Amino acid sequence: MATCPRCFGPLTDDHRCPRNWVRRLGDSLVTVLVGAIVGIVASFAIEEQPSSALVLAAAALGAVLANAFRQAVGPRL
Repeated sequence: MATCPRCFGPLTDDHRCPRNWVRRLGDSLVTVLVGAIVGIVASFAIEEQPSSALVLAAAALGAVLANAFRQAVGPRL
């Protein structure tokens, strides 16, 4: 059986090399930042001058929801 030259795993028809930890961390951080920005924009869309606690809570909720959505829809590695 042939082996992958990058990860030394079995080279099958549906082989995909595992991604390194830097790339996975970067993808997670981008997802969390986008979710936080969406939460902040949503709080400003609902309230003209939201309190800082509301903005922080909306950013945290947006980040958590975006991360949960990414984990639910993303590929299984």
